[in-house]
Amino acid sequence: MRFGRSTFGLAALISIVLTLGTLAIGRAAYWITHEAIERELDHRVDTETRALLVEPGADRGVAIGAAIARRLAAPIANDLDYLLVDRAGKRLAGNLDPKTKLVPGYEEFFRARDGTVGQAMTTRLPDGTLLIVRADRAGLRAIDGRLRELFNWSIGAMLLLGLGGAWTLGALTRARLRRMDRTALAIIDGDLGQRMPVSGSGNEFDRLATTLNQMLDRIAALMLNLRQVSSDIAHDLRTPLTRLRHRLEEAAEGGDSDRSAAIQSAILQADEMLDIFSALLRISEVEGLGIRKHFRSIDLSATLTDFAETFRPDAEQRGHLFEIDVQPGITVRGDRRLLIQLISNLLDNALQHTPAGTRIRLSASRNEREIRLAVSDDGPGVPAQAQARLFERFSRADTSRSSTGHGLGLALVAAIATAHHGTASLATGPDFGIDVILPLP
Repeated sequence: MRFGRSTFGLAALISIVLTLGTLAIGRAAYWITHEAIERELDHRVDTETRALLVEPGADRGVAIGAAIARRLAAPIANDLDYLLVDRAGKRLAGNLDPKTKLVPGYEEFFRARDGTVGQAMTTRLPDGTLLIVRADRAGLRAIDGRLRELFNWSIGAMLLLGLGGAWTLGALTRARLRRMDRTALAIIDGDLGQRMPVSGSGNEFDRLATTLNQMLDRIAALMLNLRQVSSDIAHDLRTPLTRLRHRLEEAAEGGDSDRSAAIQSAILQADEMLDIFSALLRISEVEGLGIRKHFRSIDLSATLTDFAETFRPDAEQRGHLFEIDVQPGITVRGDRRLLIQLISNLLDNALQHTPAGTRIRLSASRNEREIRLAVSDDGPGVPAQAQARLFERFSRADTSRSSTGHGLGLALVAAIATAHHGTASLATGPDFGIDVILPLP
């Protein structure tokens, strides 16, 4: 495992980078502080020199010497050193014993015989006298040492804390990923009821686990549908296949006229099974959700109104009353063909499974949260025991067994609603109906 690709390595790498950045900032701060103190020492030396040079008196050298004596005798601590020598180099005043040659001007490292070092200003007076004012660098060296010590301890502590935090983060991350890994392995072994652990903290791992659990729920639902479809196909296709076999036997055993009728009946049975498989394939295609990439904005109000006008003649021909109440200006993102298929299935169900004189109503409305599409009727409805499985494949109420259809219409309605991020459910109220709730675009 390469350093920086594991959680600990990545966190440690970030910690080291931050430590190096802090080191660079600390070094810059050290030099800025050091230079500021040096400038302060230079300023003190320059100010003190100017103050001495303006001492009043007829004899400048005597006046400066007296001023130096007063400063050295003062009870207040003073880290400045002085020296006043005449033209011949004889000491006139001061406490400084220079080790280096006296040269007028500024010297950063002015050394004395006692080993001290300071920043000094040497000034030649008009009579040849030399005045030296020196600020000891001992305080500066002490501050430098403390700053270096502080930075070293800070960098060391930051590095240790960073590595410790990286190890802790890596350990916590590995522990959480191990739990997710164990869950994934259990799912691979066939336990589809397992779900990723969620701690409830709402962190990134919880959000990832929630997304994965939604994916697993979706997969589990598809697997359940697959098992249900397999069982339903085996159950519901047995009857048409048996009838088809009987018709073929009759065709094989009968005369020419009987054979022709039997073959025609077999063709009708084969067409019925092909219709079933086409419907199943359509439902599977919609449930695959690949159609979402073709969604676009649709004027749902206009689509429903136009389709309702084509449906009205069939309803009136069969003696039904047809009402439409569609709020104008409703738009939705989706597939126009599928939405027409959805409303067509609902209206065809209402038309086929209700007696003449039944009032069928198509309505669509929207509020600030959602769009509601509904088809209802005041017919006999569906028995309570059949309502729970109404949207499953091949589900048909006992009262509708004698009518045409295979129990796949509402399953397709539910699949289309889900593909449009919506839901299909039984409506509540005195009339039987189906509500389809779609999100706002």
